[in-house]
Amino acid sequence: MKKSRAFLTLIIVLIVALGIGYIDIWGINGSGNAKDITLGLDLAGGVSITYQVVGDETPDSTAMSDTIYKLQQRVAQYSTEAQVYQEGVNRIGIEIPGVSDANAILEELGQPGNLYFIQQTDDAGNQNYTYDAATDSYVLFYSIDELIANGSITVSGSDVASAKAVAQQDETKNVRYVVALNMTDEGTKKFGEVTSRAYSKGETLAIYYDDKIVTAPNVRAALLDGYAEISGDYTFDEAEKLASTIRIGGLSLQLEELHSKVVGAQLGQDAIKTSLKAGVFGFALVAIFMIAAYLIPGLAAVLALVVYVALIVLLLNGFDMTLTLAGIAGIILSIGMAVDANVVIFARIREEIASGMSVQSAVKIGFNKALSAILDGNITTLIAAIVLWILGPSSVKGFAQTLVLGIVLSMFTALVVTRLIIQAFIALGVKDVKFYGRAKDRKPVDFLSKKGLFFAISGAVVIAGLVIMGVNKFALNKDELNYSLEFKGGTATTVEFDREWTLDELTAQVEKKIEGVTGSTVQIQTVSGTNEVIFKTNSLDVAHRESLSQMFQDEFGIAESKITSETISATISGEMKRDTLIAVIVAIVLMLIYIRIRFKDMRFGISSIIALAHDVLVVIAFYAVARVSVGNTFVACLLTIVGYSINATIVIFDRIRENRAIYQEDLKTVVNRSITQTLTRSIFTSLTTFIMVAFLYGFGVSSIRDFALPLMVGIGCGCYSSICIAGALWFSFKNAGKKEVAPSPAKVEAKSSSKKSSKKSK
Repeated sequence: MKKSRAFLTLIIVLIVALGIGYIDIWGINGSGNAKDITLGLDLAGGVSITYQVVGDETPDSTAMSDTIYKLQQRVAQYSTEAQVYQEGVNRIGIEIPGVSDANAILEELGQPGNLYFIQQTDDAGNQNYTYDAATDSYVLFYSIDELIANGSITVSGSDVASAKAVAQQDETKNVRYVVALNMTDEGTKKFGEVTSRAYSKGETLAIYYDDKIVTAPNVRAALLDGYAEISGDYTFDEAEKLASTIRIGGLSLQLEELHSKVVGAQLGQDAIKTSLKAGVFGFALVAIFMIAAYLIPGLAAVLALVVYVALIVLLLNGFDMTLTLAGIAGIILSIGMAVDANVVIFARIREEIASGMSVQSAVKIGFNKALSAILDGNITTLIAAIVLWILGPSSVKGFAQTLVLGIVLSMFTALVVTRLIIQAFIALGVKDVKFYGRAKDRKPVDFLSKKGLFFAISGAVVIAGLVIMGVNKFALNKDELNYSLEFKGGTATTVEFDREWTLDELTAQVEKKIEGVTGSTVQIQTVSGTNEVIFKTNSLDVAHRESLSQMFQDEFGIAESKITSETISATISGEMKRDTLIAVIVAIVLMLIYIRIRFKDMRFGISSIIALAHDVLVVIAFYAVARVSVGNTFVACLLTIVGYSINATIVIFDRIRENRAIYQEDLKTVVNRSITQTLTRSIFTSLTTFIMVAFLYGFGVSSIRDFALPLMVGIGCGCYSSICIAGALWFSFKNAGKKEVAPSPAKVEAKSSSKKSSKKSK
């Protein structure tokens, strides 16, 4: 690279960083800046809607569960962080973050559980509806009750198992969008009869929802297998809106709106400010550490990380992603992986310099040698993130989305931006080895001789965690873990104060008093435009409810009539837990397949999975011992640790794979050598990520600390397992099979000679 080009490269990087930073802070024409990022309910508040089941009978619990699950899928179009939960015995609450117009949401949602398929004519041949060209709508001649009575309606929304928009290619290769319907087992039979009748008569079949016919497609065949497609001149948004209408109309229960309101954030502006402050201080300390440890390459990495952070903020806005604490977890993990990629590269550069290479050659070879470890580590994590995004419930989609974005950007900045900056420095004459460092020749540490001790320590910690969970459950008559209301439901107490309070005031003056009375952590939501505040706690018995009510009367002068309590269900339903488990299992299987293909040895994959399972179990044990609240961020915390653990382990396995082909040594020495060579990387990466989370813990409010503390434990455990457990597991599995065959002396000598020749030529 010529000097002129080097100057231009640095100027372009600087301009890009400043330009993106300008947009992040001030936006374009006042919009598109960081303040416009869609925040989740925990950070920004949103719309709260309460529905009540139509009818006087108490609804069946299975029907309520099914309705909640389908509503969750329906409202996910507004935000992946939307929450749906049961209130009392016959009410369902919906909270949608990032929106403030309750009426608009209600209009789009319509009347849940009120969808029917109507035959064009009854058995006597009378028309049930007709199309009115003047109003471009269908006119229904009879009431729904009359149509049900005369047999014109036999299929309803509850007979629809799923509805979604799908893309297809027609015979001319043009893409068209249709709505694909799948019926339930019972619905398949009824739908087959209805479509057979309509097809034989050449009639349409109307879909009625929310007091009007939304579409009346022609029936081109008898649909006997329970699958149907509604086609038309739809855009994707139009097809998805129709599919969404059918989904919400297919609820097991019919609902009516009870009330709606705009609620405030659960964490408040202080939480956002302290998180930003933690990010700034943490990033600054990481920057100082990287420059002190790696000099010129460290400076290049810091500049690349500045570009990375600026791009993250820009694209969160551009892709309209909802940012919550779970999303912050994904960003923290991706920053750790961005630092990790740089550390792997810089370690390789120092090794090449130590072998006699010039700085310029060492940089080129270092990037090339680090590529496989970086790609393998990031791709395995990316596989998990994509699967969670596609298959996971809404509670983990925000985490998965930000993680996918972060991984892609971290690879780009590490492999492209950092490289360009280092090459520019070299072209400008910064070539002295002292600015890049030289790897020290370290004798391999004999980690494997202590593998029995490491296995025993890990086993003891995991078993102790399980024992403590059992003691909590059976001896102390408590839950195994300290489940928050997101997992087990709780009590929502609504209080009307004599004035409007801010969330920060409530946190400072009211929160501790409630915790003292109830012994529970508290979620606080203000209601916009009113003096009402909703306090959500774990389930309270009658005595605790009365004590809480008395506290408000005594401490704040609230009349008893202005204090109401309601039992609410978990926002993380059984179906959501099932979907999360399925997504994690699929992700693990796909990661195993990828590792098997890349490393050509399934034992690498199995060892990786056992190591990350170990980390998860240790963190769960910490939750049990410390009684840290298990809430919405619990899943994000565990998933962050899984991604972090697998990435750290892959780096070591990549070095084992490489060293087996280079050194004519016994397997034990190769594994010890590989762990020793990557030891600095393992410690430094863990340290930089730990720093970021530690500042989050130090500056954060209580709910953020409940998220950061277990994450710090997981980061430390991930570092330990990658160094002490993963390689030892692979070695044990390998030794359990056939005896290791060392490379032939001729092969090793040829590689050694080739390497020496390469050094001389440089």
